[in-house]
Amino acid sequence: MKTTLLFVGLWFCLIAYVQAEPVNFEKTFSSPETRVSIVELYTSEGCSSCPPAENWLNMFKDDKRLWKEFIPLAFHVDYWNYIGWPDRFASPDFSNRQRRYATENNLSTVYTPGVLLNGREWRAWYYKRPLALDRSNNVGKLSIKVKDDQVSAEYVSDRTEGDAFLNVAILGFDLETEVQAGENRGKKLQHNFVVIGYKRTPMIKSTEGFSLSLKLPKTSETAPKTGIAAWIDNGSTLTPLQATGGWLASN
Repeated sequence: MKTTLLFVGLWFCLIAYVQAEPVNFEKTFSSPETRVSIVELYTSEGCSSCPPAENWLNMFKDDKRLWKEFIPLAFHVDYWNYIGWPDRFASPDFSNRQRRYATENNLSTVYTPGVLLNGREWRAWYYKRPLALDRSNNVGKLSIKVKDDQVSAEYVSDRTEGDAFLNVAILGFDLETEVQAGENRGKKLQHNFVVIGYKRTPMIKSTEGFSLSLKLPKTSETAPKTGIAAWIDNGSTLTPLQATGGWLASN
């Protein structure tokens, strides 16, 4: 009897030890040789015109082309917070990103909902037209590895001049907000592709291409499901050149 109890005790101790051991998280994502398009929605929970645009973006969650041919991003801006409802996903950095697009003449003006496709204003979403994807094959290849809280990226391209900046966004899915004030008061908003963490960093250039290792961006929210998007721009403009990404985890 004592031997049995001792065995059982040791077994439970082993289970506890195994469960206490940290589980290493590691995933890799790579773009194809052709361009992966970036769809950017600039939106706000305080804007009464934005829910239809978010519903349009939400439809892409189950699209078979997701991650392989295009990646949607929902950047929540903060310039509508003053009208009665502070958007919990909003950031002044996202507002400034949209303003920079306007100064680069890629956006007619700063407004919501505003959609850009590969860095260019794209109003056809309103008419539910198919995405005008750019499948060109001269944009290089981007690969990233996510390990625990680190991301390593490599970008190989025929470009021999200029710089490469790495953009990394953590995306939140299956998020809901019951709006209590402002233009959307009383509505329950459904959100996918929400940028809940973001970094833009210059990459290191070598004879073999560009590379960079850095910590994942801190997230402002906890989401039921998360993904990661990474894309390249040339530093002088925000126009995306190549992208990759995929699902990270479900809580």
